[in-house]
Amino acid sequence: MTPTPEQTALIDSAITSRKSIRAFLPTPVPRATIEEVLHVASRAPSGTNTQPWNVYVLTGESMNELSRKILAAYDDPEEAATHKEEYAYYPTEWRSPFIDRRRKIGWDLYGLLKIGKTDKARMHDQHGRNYSFFDAPVGLMFTIDRVMQQGSWLDYGMFLQGIMVAARARGLDTCPQAAFTQFHRIIMKHLDAPQQQMLVCGMSLGHADPNAVENTLVTEREPVSGFAHFLE
Repeated sequence: MTPTPEQTALIDSAITSRKSIRAFLPTPVPRATIEEVLHVASRAPSGTNTQPWNVYVLTGESMNELSRKILAAYDDPEEAATHKEEYAYYPTEWRSPFIDRRRKIGWDLYGLLKIGKTDKARMHDQHGRNYSFFDAPVGLMFTIDRVMQQGSWLDYGMFLQGIMVAARARGLDTCPQAAFTQFHRIIMKHLDAPQQQMLVCGMSLGHADPNAVENTLVTEREPVSGFAHFLE
């Protein structure tokens, strides 16, 4: 099927309007809508149709209780030091241009929030907002079976992108969050997840707060000429 120009524009808009939202309204998201988003995303490709994703949907008190547990550990330096990520999301050795992009988004966000470079307390509090899901009404936790290898993690990324785009198509916003991986032991116990599963990441889902200054942040993207190589 060849899409019409209008359909193409709608699809492109759902993709290009996606950004990480760090302040949400309390407006509930109906369970039927969440299921629609997950159903659409389930069409993501995966090697030999393995579909390596598991999703835990948190709302209400279950979500609030998890936030309290994580924040209790996060706000206690000695306790926080005992929690380590189970896999390396970021490189152990940073180099340009990656470190430059990382620093820019950090300082752009802190600039909007008027957090100075020496204001460690406010930096701590802002990072801690990850663990309250930025006040979103829905929290998603994603796990994968430990037997799955690197290819399945690539597949998982496409599934996560599908969720974020399907959410945008319904007027919703998201924030994918690797910050949760540090506290995987607390999270997996709270979820009562099987031991053969490991945490991939979390995600906040809901309606963006249009009055929150942090939601005005739009990250820069490298132009096609900077990353694409055309060989003829």
